[in-house]
Amino acid sequence: MKKTAVILSNTGTPDQPSVPGVRRYLKEFLGDGRVITMPTLLRKMLVNGIIVPFRAPKSAKLYEKVWTALGSPLLVHAEKLQNKLQAKLGDEYEVMVGMRYGNPSLKSALEKIREKQFEKVVLLPMFPQYASSTTGTIKELAHRELSGWNNIPAVKTIGQFYHEAGFIACFATNIGKKNPQEYDHIIFSYHGLPLRHVNATHQGKNCSHFNCTTEVNEHNAFCYRAACYATTRLLAEKLNLSTDSYTVCFQSRFSQSWLSPFADQVIKEKAKQGVKKMLVVSPSFVTDCLETIVEIGHEYKDLFLENGGEKFDWVTSLNDNDNWVEFLAELAVKE
Repeated sequence: MKKTAVILSNTGTPDQPSVPGVRRYLKEFLGDGRVITMPTLLRKMLVNGIIVPFRAPKSAKLYEKVWTALGSPLLVHAEKLQNKLQAKLGDEYEVMVGMRYGNPSLKSALEKIREKQFEKVVLLPMFPQYASSTTGTIKELAHRELSGWNNIPAVKTIGQFYHEAGFIACFATNIGKKNPQEYDHIIFSYHGLPLRHVNATHQGKNCSHFNCTTEVNEHNAFCYRAACYATTRLLAEKLNLSTDSYTVCFQSRFSQSWLSPFADQVIKEKAKQGVKKMLVVSPSFVTDCLETIVEIGHEYKDLFLENGGEKFDWVTSLNDNDNWVEFLAELAVKE
């Protein structure tokens, strides 16, 4: 009997790159109170009445660009990773994919665990840096589901791991394959967050009180901005990058009230300032998806070239790389 279940949990993906498929996904995703932090009724009115009808057609076209014969890249990579990690961990473990939104869902993975009566569960949110709207919501849903069970297994939840040497080594290896010293400038682009989400971790204060761009301390351990800048420092140190050779910025914003500097603006400015060769890496994504393949690989590339740049490359994510599998196996078995 397999005694331990391991759940690989990411945000998720629509079932199809169609307007109805994307609409269903966005309603679930944006309906989460940790994603849009406002009273439930107001959030539902905003999401169902304004945001989803406006965004679903546009997002469906973007998903069509990344969809392959096998399906969504996020899910394809997740299933490949699942199979490799299963082979690495062996018969004492059962590795599952459980997405927070969409399918295969976290709820369905937990139900399978309940039916099979596993003695232990390792919940592994696939986010190197903590955010309430990513790792936080996965933890909340899992705990809520488990609380209704009669037989609750031992649960180990993996927190943020950006600072782990194994993770840094994985991303540094990917970056190193691009010979970063050959580029004029490197962009470390992280998924953006609303400023109110970041400030909420500081309990009435903000990042300026805790030096979040320069250090991680006892006051900002859960700060997403602090974790992103710390990730960059660790990677730069590993790769021997000088501080003037790179810029930290944030992508995928929905408004001006999100973390800055904004990646698109920085890329455009660097091109106009004479940067000819640019490399972009996004260490908040461990799996290639819409934000890396389309936003970085297509949109940011076009933006850079249109404004005077000549060579633009981006670093693929960890996906199902063997060293990434090794690192995740270590996290799963570590007591």
